[in-house]
Amino acid sequence: MRQRSLLIITTGVTVGALALSACGSRDDDNGGGSGGDNKVVTIGLDAPLTGDLSALGQGIKNSAELAVKTANKNKEVDGITFKLVAKDDAAQASTGQQNATEFTGDDTMIGAVGPLNSDVGQSMQKVFGNADMVQVSPANTNPALTQGNEWQSGKKERPFKTYFRTSTTDAVQGPFAAQYMFNKKKLKNVYVIDDKKTYGAGLAGTFADEFKKLGGNVVGTDHVNPEDKDFGSVATKVAASKADFVYYGGEYPAAAPLAAQIKRAGAKIPTVGGDALFSAEYIKIAKKNAEGDIASSVGAPLETLDTAKAFIKNYKEAGYDQAYEAYGGYSYDSTWAIIEAVKAVAEKNDGKLPDDMDDARGQVVEAMQKVSFDGVTGQVGFDKYGDTTNKQLSLYEVKNGKHVPIESGTFEG
Repeated sequence: MRQRSLLIITTGVTVGALALSACGSRDDDNGGGSGGDNKVVTIGLDAPLTGDLSALGQGIKNSAELAVKTANKNKEVDGITFKLVAKDDAAQASTGQQNATEFTGDDTMIGAVGPLNSDVGQSMQKVFGNADMVQVSPANTNPALTQGNEWQSGKKERPFKTYFRTSTTDAVQGPFAAQYMFNKKKLKNVYVIDDKKTYGAGLAGTFADEFKKLGGNVVGTDHVNPEDKDFGSVATKVAASKADFVYYGGEYPAAAPLAAQIKRAGAKIPTVGGDALFSAEYIKIAKKNAEGDIASSVGAPLETLDTAKAFIKNYKEAGYDQAYEAYGGYSYDSTWAIIEAVKAVAEKNDGKLPDDMDDARGQVVEAMQKVSFDGVTGQVGFDKYGDTTNKQLSLYEVKNGKHVPIESGTFEG
């Protein structure tokens, strides 16, 4: 874990986070404003702002907005005022693709943050790739997005140079949980369930592979439709399997009722899952049946990081109605990465962006590959695939109605 003093002001994110408390209220929802002769540069934001996953999506949006407001307050890039334009994908791949098309058609837009869901991210990649416009996701974890569909065979090939992410991948998230359950919890039998979506199926697969490699037994597998809320037949099969725990690859709207129904079926065992279960909404839905359930999450707990203290304070002072949730810090850092890349391009071009937006976008993509700064979530930077260089992971257990951190570290493959 990287510990950074908040007195270090050598990077934009630390200065920005500290100064935001002077920004005041949320009068300007998009963080924009023309500001004299400043050039207005737009950053897009795509997330599920409505629907079952809106708690996560709103946290992503608010945190990106906070970064934009901070950059403008600090005049982070001379001569440039940033504006955030947010669009709702409702966790639907087709909507995300449409949003990406609208983003790339905006001749003031330099880059985009998002989305939350890996399948939505997959649908957007080619649109941004064709437009040579940078995309930075705070939450996509499917390895294929950066390393290609054959990544598991060792043949890694980056599909799009425009795509980056600040969250680590399921290639380490699933195995990290498997090692904990087998080595620390000493549980040997698991029932694996997924929702057949890009994120869920991929995560469940990496977990199961590592668990079996360690010597564990997968006593049953199943798939569910995440749109359903009645999982009685699957719950009955889990109870009959004598599994020590369930691993679910999917998101909290389905995971919470599934976990509750498994316990009501007589299997008083924990449900374990990935970062899409790490939400207060999971506990609200499952209620007391959430006790003992475990979720992994990318990065270290924000509350333990010196680098996140100013972000947490300033988010609260900004008066947002919604929590920053699991990806707030990563959304802030994703947005700030675009700001840092814009700054690098401006500095290289006599203090301003190229007048031709296509040229400017291409240069920002190139600059993003070299971005490095002390972010809310720790050191922010990207490897040759566009993946974050920060491989920190954490596990949380529901205790007395709250997610409590129980393990933090990196996956040792």
